[in-house]
Amino acid sequence: MSLRSAVRFVKPFRCVWKPSDGAPRRGYAAMADARAILESELEGIRVAGTWKGERIITSKQGPRINVDGSRGTILNFCANNYLGLSSHPEVVQAGVDALKTYGAGLSSVRFICGTQDLHKNLEKKLAEFHEREDCILYASCFDANAGLFEVLLGPEDAVLSDELNHASIIDGIRLCRAKRLRYKHMSLEDLEVRLQEAQSSRMRLVVTDGVFSMDGDVAPLEGICDLAERYDAMVFIDECHATGFLGARGRGTDELLGVMERVHIINSTLGKALGGAAGGYTVGPKPLIDLLRQRSRPYLFSNSLPPPVVGSSTRAVELLLASNQIAQSMTAKTMRFRDKMTEAGFTIAGSAHPICPVMLGDARLASLMADDMLKLGVYVVGFSFPVVPKGKARIRVQISAAHTDQDIDRCVEAFIQTGRKHGVVS
Repeated sequence: MSLRSAVRFVKPFRCVWKPSDGAPRRGYAAMADARAILESELEGIRVAGTWKGERIITSKQGPRINVDGSRGTILNFCANNYLGLSSHPEVVQAGVDALKTYGAGLSSVRFICGTQDLHKNLEKKLAEFHEREDCILYASCFDANAGLFEVLLGPEDAVLSDELNHASIIDGIRLCRAKRLRYKHMSLEDLEVRLQEAQSSRMRLVVTDGVFSMDGDVAPLEGICDLAERYDAMVFIDECHATGFLGARGRGTDELLGVMERVHIINSTLGKALGGAAGGYTVGPKPLIDLLRQRSRPYLFSNSLPPPVVGSSTRAVELLLASNQIAQSMTAKTMRFRDKMTEAGFTIAGSAHPICPVMLGDARLASLMADDMLKLGVYVVGFSFPVVPKGKARIRVQISAAHTDQDIDRCVEAFIQTGRKHGVVS
């Protein structure tokens, strides 16, 4: 009998095997108990007004998008697409070319059979971009942060971390066995106290976001570097919300504040300004990068970045290496939004950064206002606990180089209309 003939006699198998000893009933009861607990947690989130729904976008990423359930084109002011490169024709074409030449993926990790020449080329260009010795790619910057600290630091070392650092930094530090010291947010005075406490350690690493993504705050890197040099410490920054557009050439926070030669290790992402797809990386001293290739668990046990992602990101970096024009266009647009919103009576956190948090305080208010903004043709999202502290709910607006002045003015008008409806502004 052929296999095709045999298959005709096989009936669909829909039942679940149930032993006769009653074990399944006990298993079902356990799952029922767990389900009740989970549903209770979910209901608590809904009641608190902090439920995070996911809107469905039916177009490519950009300053104007199509959103399921909404009519017409929507202005997008809630993406990390700072330079508008996510749908840049050359960036997209580079991804298509890489897909055709190198395939969809490597089906493996880097050290087995997952390294292609395009991976090495991107690492070289990123090291050049940041003016560092070497670079290593990861599947995400979350992975880069998860993979760094346990390789670099041991029990005899100390890590000093800003209390508002990104969750991936916090999780990465938890994985290492170094002495962990937190200092108050952007407080040089408290950092100095912690550095004094850590003087008996073999190595000291000061860790901070270059830009804090929820508030748009820029870390006081000059002062941090001064203290690090005084107390013989290294400096690490996470540059996810700075790479590509801060500084005269878009190199990041260290360029903006004039400390490129004083910051030792940088982690950043390809998934925001540099093409917007996925991927992260570490740049720094070559011995560190070599050691990460040998011991960093997210690198050793995760598939290599897909060729289309690498191709797109490479072209994005090439565009920035060739010209600083896109990066320089951000400042005026950012200040246009901040100034007009402040004049209208809104409280905007941060300063001079494309992340412009519209502070509202109440989680439910932030969610309702964001929904009303969408009805007016502007896509924004309310941020609330646990993404931000309780009582600090906000709508985080993000300005892109692809936004026009007319786009910005329309967004401000929608905020004014919605703010008046909810009593936020008069």
